[in-house]
Amino acid sequence: MTQPAIETEGLTKVYGSTRAVDGIDLAIPRGGVHGFLGPNGAGKTTAIRMLATLIRPDGGSGRVLGYDIERQSDEVRSRVGLTGQFASVDEDLSGRENLRLIARLYGFRGGAATDRADELLAAFSLDDAGDRQVKKYSGGMRRRIDIAASLVVSPELLFLDEPTTGLDPRARNEVWDIIRALVRHGTTVMLTTQYLDEADQLADRISVIDSGRIIAEGTSSELKASVGSGTVHVRVMHRADRDAARAILSKELGVGLDTTHDPQALVAALEDRSGVTRALAALEAAHIELAQFALGQPTLDEVFLALTGHTAEDTEEEAA
Repeated sequence: MTQPAIETEGLTKVYGSTRAVDGIDLAIPRGGVHGFLGPNGAGKTTAIRMLATLIRPDGGSGRVLGYDIERQSDEVRSRVGLTGQFASVDEDLSGRENLRLIARLYGFRGGAATDRADELLAAFSLDDAGDRQVKKYSGGMRRRIDIAASLVVSPELLFLDEPTTGLDPRARNEVWDIIRALVRHGTTVMLTTQYLDEADQLADRISVIDSGRIIAEGTSSELKASVGSGTVHVRVMHRADRDAARAILSKELGVGLDTTHDPQALVAALEDRSGVTRALAALEAAHIELAQFALGQPTLDEVFLALTGHTAEDTEEEAA
């Protein structure tokens, strides 16, 4: 049997009275992208730092690519790459100089280091910017050079810690394309993110973490199905009709409906869709006009809210 990329049992990290990572169990196979989804402060970065052997756990155990993260840390480090939340390259150097320096540190000789730097600049569409100082790069270019620096020696496993934080939509899509290309070439990726659409787009499986604990795990579809067979979104034409519509829909659908910041909108998770046609007929009979009626699969945002009681865009600071 192929050794999993990551295995943990009760992995724990404590800072004072704060359990930043509170006994997490993971079993992540090789290949593809595993999403680690949670808000700031959930413990994602702390978990990644332990798995990458940057900090020692206070409890439990972990193995990366078959090697113990405490007793065999050198073997782990030689096989993984890490791109953190913030730029890890020297902004006063050019992109080419940064990559050549890192290649030399990995043991590449002069000409080979230059060749490897040029290969990576071409692969990440940074050829034209190779001789420009990194501090003059755009946000998307900085993330690309960061990821390139993690790949000077191709890792079996790459940790990407919120790689698209602060990027505009175009730059985010560029990073997503890079991640997909890495997976096609055989690299396993562990991706931490607080962006629900990012996990939905990239991850084969997702672990949802909150307050240092894994609270759910599965594919995007499995997590969505866990909160019901569908979600109904209703918007009445006239705000004065919302309370009446809410009472009718609650009766016909057999669920409570929630209000939103929109004074004309209602939303509910459904276990059974059979009452939808009846509910529409009842609204029509009550002469309540609708501006919108949509029935679809729950979003990951709704899943996270159902699991934790708050959204994934929480602004609380990461514990470490």
